[in-house]
Amino acid sequence: MLQSIEGVYKNGNIQLSELPSDVSESHVIVTFLEPKKPQAKSQIMQLGMFSGNKQSTENDFKISEFHGDTEDGLDWS
Repeated sequence: MLQSIEGVYKNGNIQLSELPSDVSESHVIVTFLEPKKPQAKSQIMQLGMFSGNKQSTENDFKISEFHGDTEDGLDWS
């Protein structure tokens, strides 16, 4: 009697999703279906897409630091 059982081939091993009924030893034929292709995540931004000729300096980062808002009435010290 022929039986078809789903399974997964991974790293040289076949993992069956269930055990065949009334079979302790038998020849098999393995048919590989279309392999699943990993889905590439779409990215809105890519590394370096806004790069230009001018590179940021340490002084640029010091200028952009947040030191509090004097008009909000909060103590930022």
